[in-house]
Amino acid sequence: MQIKLAFGKTGLAMELPGGFEYQVLEAHSATPVEDPLAAVEQALDAPAGRPPLAEFAAGKRTAAISVCDITRPAPNRTVLPPLLRRLHQAGIPKSGVTILIATGLHRPATESEIQEIVGQEIAAEYRIVNHNARELSEHRYLGRTRSGTDVYIDERFVAADLHITLGFIEPHLMLGFSGGRKLIAPGLAAQETIKILHSPKFMRDRRSVEGSIDDNPLHEELLEIAAMARHDFMVDAALSRDRRIAGVFAGEPVAAHRRGVEFVSRTLLERLKQPVDGVITTAAGYPLDLTFYQAIKGITAASHIVRPGGAILLVAACDEGPGANEFRTMLKESPPAPQFLEQILHAPVTVDQWQLEKLALVAVEKELYYYVPGLPQEYHRNLWGRAFPSASEAVEAFLGRLGPGARVAVIPEGPYVLAKADQTELAAV
Repeated sequence: MQIKLAFGKTGLAMELPGGFEYQVLEAHSATPVEDPLAAVEQALDAPAGRPPLAEFAAGKRTAAISVCDITRPAPNRTVLPPLLRRLHQAGIPKSGVTILIATGLHRPATESEIQEIVGQEIAAEYRIVNHNARELSEHRYLGRTRSGTDVYIDERFVAADLHITLGFIEPHLMLGFSGGRKLIAPGLAAQETIKILHSPKFMRDRRSVEGSIDDNPLHEELLEIAAMARHDFMVDAALSRDRRIAGVFAGEPVAAHRRGVEFVSRTLLERLKQPVDGVITTAAGYPLDLTFYQAIKGITAASHIVRPGGAILLVAACDEGPGANEFRTMLKESPPAPQFLEQILHAPVTVDQWQLEKLALVAVEKELYYYVPGLPQEYHRNLWGRAFPSASEAVEAFLGRLGPGARVAVIPEGPYVLAKADQTELAAV
């Protein structure tokens, strides 16, 4: 069987041998709107739970807008121009607008990436700054959440009169869905806050998974933090399979985000009658598979439909290698998965340990295989699985492990597919 997987910027064609029961899980795609700009303007002028943005912003002199970094395909260049026009109509001058790149603990965006994120014209005319989670002095302390998280948020965001986020909604490995509150924490939070949000306290809670915000403790924590930061207005998009705008959800952040989540859930959810023996998956190609850190999301998303003891093959370009310095050090030095989970359980949280923790939680129950050509060889021995120099070798080993007749799901766009298995065999996952 011929299949094309999302891989880097160009994709990867793969030949799968016969003798197996394949099921291709395509990303269910909503129909792109005919006029994206009109959809954005309508959402801004008739938002959920808020007056029209131009009216809501009246009387304000400054506005801070949090936007996704380069690892997320958010349609900022479509959303920003009409949003900025309405802010100016309300009396907020260009000099009163600050656009913050919500990096969380990712690296800062380069000048060329900033132009790609917001567009050349906006990059030239507005104040655009990278968030720096590692510099506590650049954050304001807002207090402590009910569960005990100390909240530090970027001062430049908090100090504004009006607080806006722009994002998009997709399944998220621990938060249920991205968008909304995530553009504030972890997006604009100090590492002191991020470490708690990504600690075993939340990572090991089985409700902190893809596709669920109801009863998700991390979702509730971020909503509380966003309220503390006075999250006033959000604009989130839902994207079609080819990354075009399929829906726009704007307004009061909790109500608008829930509408977006309901839309995306109806669009993406794929239900299987029973778990499969193995999954061939990806990290959805560029930009999500730039680093192994981000590519792990392909594994965690697929893990929910694989039987205990089954196998997962991840195919991801990883052109920028492992990821940030802390993550690459931890990846290179990590012990076997069970020991790693025990080691970090009661230890102080280290930057980026949460992504390895999520990988380890899968590795102790599933066998992992990799084709990650951009990840240097020195990291391969600590992937808690087997990495191969070619896609064909990886597929051969993966299918050889499963044996003839095995049920194999193929997910060309990885975490952009939200899949669940109905049978209780997955109760241990």
